[in-house]
Amino acid sequence: MITPHLSSLHIYPVKSVHGQTCHEAIVEPWGLSGDRRWMLVDRSGRFITQREQPRLALVAAEPLAEGGLRLTAPECPELVVGVPVSGIAAPVTVWKDKVEAVPAGAEAAAWFSAYLGSAAGLVHLDDPARRRPVDPEFGRPGETVSFADGFPLLLTATASLHALNSLIARGDHAQEGPVPMDRFRPNAVIVGTEPWAEDSWRRIRIGEVIFRVAKPCGRCVVTTTDQHTAERGKEPLRTLARHRRSGNQVLFGQNLIPEHRGTLRVGDPLHILE
Repeated sequence: MITPHLSSLHIYPVKSVHGQTCHEAIVEPWGLSGDRRWMLVDRSGRFITQREQPRLALVAAEPLAEGGLRLTAPECPELVVGVPVSGIAAPVTVWKDKVEAVPAGAEAAAWFSAYLGSAAGLVHLDDPARRRPVDPEFGRPGETVSFADGFPLLLTATASLHALNSLIARGDHAQEGPVPMDRFRPNAVIVGTEPWAEDSWRRIRIGEVIFRVAKPCGRCVVTTTDQHTAERGKEPLRTLARHRRSGNQVLFGQNLIPEHRGTLRVGDPLHILE
């Protein structure tokens, strides 16, 4: 059997846009460097995601050396957005969290509004060290998170995806499978484990970095969205609801909180500490 190790790393520079694959990534207290430091908001300041706008899957955001972005999307001109340096932070909402963020400016807002066909502004998380705490039920005092849904990193395992796809193949919508891992938008993907082994982990080390395994990840309609066409189906939610339900949530993957800074590299071994 393959020794468990990190097979791929992914960041999402703008929350809910297409992911970027990387060979290595710095682990900061609030997540991977460059991951979800930008986000789209509506006129009221509430976050916009693929849940309402599946076409965000077709937007590519390339991180630039200075922290800015190069944005591309179908039938849109390329746009380079720099980190706002003189803007005043304004309140935005991520789920129930009120967070201070800096607007990226009128040009970025016009670009996204034209693409989505509705008003959208781009904001930047200027100070993740103090802006948004991790849910106190799972986090410790002083632990923070970026614009991710709730936790600094999301881990998934290929063995569990294979098991899920086997279940999909036996279901009513077998033609929608197999679903690829990008539907789940993970940061870290692990190979070499047994299916669903991650359910029992409480503390792990990947390479040089130790993580607490905070809780399983509840999944939503984004997992039914093809990340290359923006088309939607019923899988994998339909099968997860039958086989991976806990209360009112369906589960795939585990949320992680880093215990310290470090660097993750593809190929790093996985060690189960607890």
